[in-house]
Formats: sequence, C-alpha cells, structure tokens
Amino acid sequence: MTVAQEPTGLNFDCETGNYHTFCPISCVAWLYQKIEDSFFLVIGTKTCGYFLQNAMGVMIFAEPRYAMAELEEGDISAQLNDYEELKRLCLQIKRDRNPSVIVWIGTCTTEIIKMDLEGLAPKLEAEIGIPIVTARANGLDYAFTQGEDTVLAAMAHRCPSKVTSEAEKEERNAIQKLLTFGRKAEETAPTSEPKHPPLVLFGSLPDPVVTNLTLELKKQGVEVSGWLPAKRYTELPVIEEGYYVAGVNPFLSRTATTLMRRRKCKLIGAPFPIGPDGTRAWIEKICSVFGIEPQGLAEREAKIWESLEDYLQLIRGKSVFFMGDNLLEISLARFLIRCGMTVPEIGIPYMDKRYQAAELALLEKTCQEMGVSTPNIVEKPDNYNQLQRIKAIQPDLVITGMAHANPLEARGINTKWSVEFTFAQIHGFSNARDILELVTRPLRRNNSLKDLGWEKLVQEEATV
Repeated sequence: MTVAQEPTGLNFDCETGNYHTFCPISCVAWLYQKIEDSFFLVIGTKTCGYFLQNAMGVMIFAEPRYAMAELEEGDISAQLNDYEELKRLCLQIKRDRNPSVIVWIGTCTTEIIKMDLEGLAPKLEAEIGIPIVTARANGLDYAFTQGEDTVLAAMAHRCPSKVTSEAEKEERNAIQKLLTFGRKAEETAPTSEPKHPPLVLFGSLPDPVVTNLTLELKKQGVEVSGWLPAKRYTELPVIEEGYYVAGVNPFLSRTATTLMRRRKCKLIGAPFPIGPDGTRAWIEKICSVFGIEPQGLAEREAKIWESLEDYLQLIRGKSVFFMGDNLLEISLARFLIRCGMTVPEIGIPYMDKRYQAAELALLEKTCQEMGVSTPNIVEKPDNYNQLQRIKAIQPDLVITGMAHANPLEARGINTKWSVEFTFAQIHGFSNARDILELVTRPLRRNNSLKDLGWEKLVQEEATV
C-alpha cells in the first residue's frame, strides 16, 4: 500500500506539547449507547466519577450500561489485590446485567500506578466467561475523542476472521433480522454478491447516519460488509487479510493502524464524510479504489448546497478560529471554507498527517478554489498564545472547548463549544444543515440581541 504524501502548501506548527482538551473517558457517553450489549467499567478515582456524572448526567432511572470502579488509597498503595477487586465487580456486572462484553477503560491513575489491566483481563475473562476488552483513555496520552480510537483499536483484535460453524451463522442471521425489524425494504433487501473486495467501515456513528452512509455507497454499487463497532458486540464484522477498510472520523488513526498492521487490511485514504463536499470526496475515493464510476454525485452535492443558502448568507465572508479540542477541526474548517468563511488558524490537539493526508489535500484544494489563504495549523496549541492571537485577529466566531467559552464571550467574542460537534450528527449529505445550525447559532443569537438593543451593552462590557 502506498501512503499518500502530505500536502506541501499548508503551514504546520507545534507549541506546548500539552493536550488542552475534554477528557477522553467521555467516549463512554456514546459508545455504551452504540454497542447495545456492552458494559463499560471506568477504572479511576472519584474525580473521574464526578466528571462522568457531570458530563453524562446521573441517569438514575435509566440505569446506563457504564459504571465507575473507584480506586481508594488501599488500591493506589498496593495494599489491596487488584485482581480480586475487579473480579468482584465484574461478577456483580455479570449477575445484574449479563452483557456480551465488558470494556475496561483505563484512566490517568491506572497509568501512574502502573496497573496491569491488559495482564489481568485475559485471566479474569477465562474465569467469568465474558469477553473483557481493555482500552486506555487517559488524558495524559490521548486527546478527547481518541478515547473512542483506543476502544475500537482494541475491538479490532476481537473481530472474527471468519464465520465457520452453521450455528454461528444462524445466530448472526437471527440477530441481524432482529436489528433490521421494521426498517424499509430497500435498506434490508438481500443483495447479490458484491463485485468488489469486502469493505468494512470504522467509526462510531448513530444508527440513522450508519444507514444513510451505507445506502449512499449502495447507490454507487458499493456493498458495505460491516461496521466497527457494530450495534452489538456479537455482531462485530468479519475481517480477513486483504479486506478494505475506510474511516469516517479523523481521530481514528490508531484503529486504522491496527487494522493495517495486525489484521493486514488495506486502508482507503479518503477525506471524511463531513459536509457535502467531504461526503462526495469520500464516496468518490472508495468508488475509485474499486474501479466504479460514481453517478450523480455532483448533482447531489449541488442540490445540498442550494438547500443551505439561508445559512450560507449568515456566514459568508466571516472568519472562524479553531482553538482545538475534538480532532474534527480540519474537516470542519474545510467545510466552512467551502461555505465562504475564512479560517486564520486551526488548533488541533493531535495530528496524524498520514491518516489525514487526503483531508489535508482537500483542505488545500478548497482554499485554492475559494481564493482564500490556507490556515495556519497548530498542533498542541498554547492556549495563552492563542488568546493573544484571537485578541489581535478578532474573528467573528471561535470554536473552542468549554473552558474558554465564557471568558471569550465576556470579551465580546462569539464562541461555540467544540464538544457539540462531537455529539451532533454531522456526517453525510443530509446532515450538513445540522453543522451550520450549530455554527450559526451564536451569530443568530447576536442578531436577535441587536434587535433588542443589547449591542451597546455588550460593547460596554467588552471594554471593561
């Protein structure tokens, strides 16, 4: 496999070497809902527990499929037996919930005290009879969304290499029928054997988006063999040597590497399906790899852009500054530049230039076509320096982590939480409107305040 060369026209920089991001253990928030027969056990301190409660809500009545294993002083000082304590908790989970898989999420504390979760898991798995997947999601080594990356990389090892027994085939077919019950006929209709090698897509997306992207590829004659993660752990896709894989999110570089090196898959290096331009480029790249001529994509993209015109009028000619948080920054910046905005700087906590090579190339091409200067891409940005640059540039909008939103708003800068883009449905042709709904909300709010005569008050507060 040839690795795409990184674009030469973009300017890259690296500042502090620190991650100023949301905590990666928050990946539990969307993964436990996506994998319906799973249970996530976060192993950390009370601080981790407080964070999870605040980030996801207590949900007392919902009984979510995640829990905290809180480390006490006895655990940290090695006075207690790690194996016995985890065995007790996992047996309680098995008795109360009986999940198909238990996912252990390691935190900063388990890293610092050198807790050997990978060594404990196989022995305990054999003893209790439930698969235990171990993933590291500590904020020392990983940025916000990379928590999902470590979980999917661990699950990639557990994907079956083939379905052998008839009983296993019948079980998978029965589960699939149950999962597709009530769906439209065209979504579940059996298809003939695909005329291309098997394709597995990786990245955790809501079910409607999974269906949407699968159907978009199906219209072009591309059959998706499976998704990682699947709706159920027992439905993980079959992955054999030589299978093709493609990612849907820019923060899944470790999963991509695992699939290539460990499972001997061929990675399709495509831009990511965020915005109509990215979705079209993603489909075209997959089609080109399989020798398929895509049909009607230009018309489809043009129709989406027409439907977005009411939002585009609000942001055309305005500037947006990315402070960096969720690793979606490059894709979102590329889409917003196509919408007519300018982007002076893209802060990003971590950049894998090989995995994002196609996205970076599309960003550079988009800047050339729109006649704007290429953004300065800053990896691991220094927040203090960024605030000085924001003060000098005075952008119309700053997309930032929650820690900086209120201070910037107090200085008269419009902000949008980057975490909202992580939880929103932003992939595919049909969800481009949702991205612009989030981006334009602060601008629309300010327009409404101006109509109420608040503009003078805001300016006075900004000068104090």
